Amino acid sequence: MFSIPPANKPVAAGAAPAAAPAAGDLIKDSSDRAFMADVIEASQSVPVIVDFWAPWCGPCKQLGPILEKTVLAAKGKVRLVKIDTDKDPMVASQLRVQSIPAVYAFFQGRPVDGFMGALPESQVKAFVEKLLKLAGAAGGGEGDILEEALAQAKEALEAGDTQTASEIYGEILQADPENLNAVAYAGLVRCLIVNDELARAKQMLDKVPEQIAKDKEIAAVRSALEVAEQAANAGPIPELTEKVARNEDDHEARFDLALALFAAGRREAAVDELLELVRRDRAWNDEAARKQLVKFFEAFGPTDPLTVQSRRRLSSILFR
Repeated sequence: MFSIPPANKPVAAGAAPAAAPAAGDLIKDSSDRAFMADVIEASQSVPVIVDFWAPWCGPCKQLGPILEKTVLAAKGKVRLVKIDTDKDPMVASQLRVQSIPAVYAFFQGRPVDGFMGALPESQVKAFVEKLLKLAGAAGGGEGDILEEALAQAKEALEAGDTQTASEIYGEILQADPENLNAVAYAGLVRCLIVNDELARAKQMLDKVPEQIAKDKEIAAVRSALEVAEQAANAGPIPELTEKVARNEDDHEARFDLALALFAAGRREAAVDELLELVRRDRAWNDEAARKQLVKFFEAFGPTDPLTVQSRRRLSSILFR
């Protein structure tokens, strides 16, 4: 895949009309002469996929129908332009196409992605879906599409798929570099934290742009990094678990166990240990357990279900 460069000043991505557009409106044969109108101008509103092919090319005949099927299934959110390189070689030459089939995707007048060779239908669908996410993120008026992309990235991150999450967050930020999305920026930092790339995460936070520096998402991920740095030195979980089992009032071991559990992604278990420590001795080490819980809540975010539930549990312990 080609790298995705930052887009120009965003324009609203075209929404699908009430009735599905005719196939002739979505798929058309074009030429070098018509390239500006059919691709560059048309891509200001919706992504345009350009299929460079030739009649003698066997793989082209395999890929073409798959592209057409996938574009029609998108119901107007993307278009397909086909260019016969035998008849019209100029644009292909300018794009340095060396073999066919070659596919380029344009959005807002610029090439944003592409691939060479015939791909199976599943990969073509993934290619188009990725393109639609980019277009949705760039279309400032399409808030629901942006929210969907953010939700997909969050879901991938929670599932441990940091590569997919990073790609989506990165596309959102590149789509509108002048109006950075704090959720996406924080999401990229979280991906680094999950991958235990704490130094890189700190570098990103040290360079966070001023316009989003005070956003609550950035504050939350700062807390997440701080907790991750603490947890990095917490010790092995089995050894700490054994210490607590031998002496349930070994508060230091229980506190370190909570940090180690957090580092391992076992958030609920980490919270449970700190709540138990508060219950046993809330004043221990200058209320270290309660203060650490507050850092956890900041790292999770105020609306996270675990934050809401755990705050209630903490209140019931403190004010019983």
